[in-house]
Amino acid sequence: MIITPASSRQHAPELRAAARLIGRRRFMSLTAAAAALAFAVDLPATGVAAAAELDAARIDTDPFTLGVASGDPQPTSVVLWTRLAPAPYQPDGGLPAERVDVDWEISQDETFAVLAAKGTATAHPEFHHTVHVEAEGLEPGRVYHYRFRTGTWLSETGRTRTAPAADAATTALSFAAVSCQAYQDGYFTAHRHLAAEDVDLVFHLGDYMYEYAVDPAGGARKYTDRTLPALYGHETTTLEDYRLRYALYKTDADLRAAHATHPFVVTFDDHETENNYAGSVSENDDPPEQFLLRRAAAYRAYWENQPLRTAQLPTGADMRLYRRLQWGTLAQFDVLDTRQYRSDQAYGDGKHTPGPESQDPARTITGAAQEAWLLDGWRTSTALWNVMAQQVCFSQRKMDLNSLAQVSMDAWDGYPASRRRILDGAKASGVANLMVLSGDVHVAYAFDIKDDFDDPASRTLGTEIVTTSIASGQDGTEKPSNWATYTTANPHLKLYDGRRGYVKVALDRTSARADFRTVPYVTRTGAPVGTAASFVTEAGAPGLRPA
Repeated sequence: MIITPASSRQHAPELRAAARLIGRRRFMSLTAAAAALAFAVDLPATGVAAAAELDAARIDTDPFTLGVASGDPQPTSVVLWTRLAPAPYQPDGGLPAERVDVDWEISQDETFAVLAAKGTATAHPEFHHTVHVEAEGLEPGRVYHYRFRTGTWLSETGRTRTAPAADAATTALSFAAVSCQAYQDGYFTAHRHLAAEDVDLVFHLGDYMYEYAVDPAGGARKYTDRTLPALYGHETTTLEDYRLRYALYKTDADLRAAHATHPFVVTFDDHETENNYAGSVSENDDPPEQFLLRRAAAYRAYWENQPLRTAQLPTGADMRLYRRLQWGTLAQFDVLDTRQYRSDQAYGDGKHTPGPESQDPARTITGAAQEAWLLDGWRTSTALWNVMAQQVCFSQRKMDLNSLAQVSMDAWDGYPASRRRILDGAKASGVANLMVLSGDVHVAYAFDIKDDFDDPASRTLGTEIVTTSIASGQDGTEKPSNWATYTTANPHLKLYDGRRGYVKVALDRTSARADFRTVPYVTRTGAPVGTAASFVTEAGAPGLRPA
C-alpha cells in the first residue's frame, strides 16, 4: 500500500488561502486567525446559485448509500440528515459539483399516508451534497418516520421523535450513550444491538471516527470479501480526507441501522480531529496556524456528516457545539465540548502525579464562557434530573496505589480546579440529581461523584456513567490487568468492565437505572449482547447500588 505523505496532500483552495493569510499575520490572535478561515465554510447564500443545478433524473445509481439520520429533538422540531453519494469512496461521492434538489417528508406512520411536514432541500456541493433539514411544526413527544427522495431514488425510512413540551410532567425517559468507534479495531455489532433497543434517543460522546490510517483489509476486521481503497491508508489532515473517512464509517450497516432507528445527540472528542489536541495546540505541537487549518477542515466535515442544526455550523476553526436540550420537566441535558476550549494538558499529557502545573486554578477544560453557560443553566433548571453529557472521565481515577497516585492529565483529573468549580456550582444551584455521561476510555465505569474524592466519607453529589467503546480497543476483557489496582485505589468506583458495548439509562420520577450492555468480541461478526451490570440511583439520594 502506498502511503501519501501529509505534506504532499492539499487542503481546499479556500483553506490554503486562509492559511497563507494567517502565515503573513503571525501577530494575529488565534481567535482572529480562526476568523480568517470563516469565509471558507459559509453556507451558500439563500437564493443564490453557488453552483449549477443537476437534474436529479440523471443520477443512475442509488445516492443514499450512507443512510439517514436524525438528531437534536426539540418539542416541535427535529433535524433530519442524509448525504447523496452514489460512489461514497470517491472524493466527489460520484456526483458533479452541482447542486441537487432533495425532497423530504415526515409522517406519524410508516406508510406516509398523512404527512406531518414536507419540503425540498438543496444538497450543495460546497457541503459535499449533505442535507440538513430542521423539520418544524411537529407535535411534542411523538414518534415520527421520515425519508428523502431525489430523482427516481427513495431513501430508507428513518424513525425519530420529538421531545416533550418543556413544561410537560414527563414520567419516564430512556436513552443510550455510546462512544469510540474505531473502524479499524472491529465491527460495530453493538450498534446493531442498539438499533433493537427501545430508547428515546442516543448520546454519542465522541470519537465517532478516528484519524488514523485504515488498511485495505479494514484493520482488525480482516476483510476477505472486499478491499478498501488505498486512499484510506494515511492519517486524515485535509477536508477531503475527513469527508472520505466519514463516508467509510457511514457505509457500515450497523451504524446506519442505529442512526435510522433513533435520534442522536452528538458531541466530538479528539479523534474527529487529532488525538489529544487541546484547543489550538496539536498533539505534535504544529504551528497554531497550521493546526487551525486542520481543525477547520475537521469541524466542517463533522458538521456536514452529523444531524446538527445550522446553529452548530462552524465558522472557520470555531464551532459552538455545546448546547442544551430539555425533556419536559424530567431531564435537562447539557451537552459539553471539553476539547475546543481547554488549556493544554499539564506535564506534557499522559499519566502524572498531581502538581502545581495541573493544579493551577486558572486551568480550564471547558473554557470560561462554556463554564458560565453550564452553571447559569443549572441555576435556572426546573428539571428533576440534570444530565451533563461530555467526553472524558470526570471523577477522580487514581492509576496506582501510591500515596500520591498518577492520574490522567487529559481527563478532568488534569484540570481539578475546573472540576471543583463545576461541583461547587452544582451545589450552589441546588442540583439534587446530577448525572455525568462520559466516554473516551474504552471501558465501562460507574462512579459515585464525591465532594472530596480523597475522602470516601464525603458527600456524594451525583453519578457518573462512563460508556465503553463500540469497537476501539478491539475485543477487550471483563477484568483488564489493572482492574484490582483501580478498584482498590478508587473506592467510589462501583464498576469497571473492559468489554465493548454501550450503556442504557432509564429515568423516571423516583430513580435512574443504568444497564451496561456488552458484547464479547468485535473482531468478528455476530457477537451476542448481554448485561454486564445494572445500577440504580434514587432521586434525591445520590449514590449507586446494584439493581
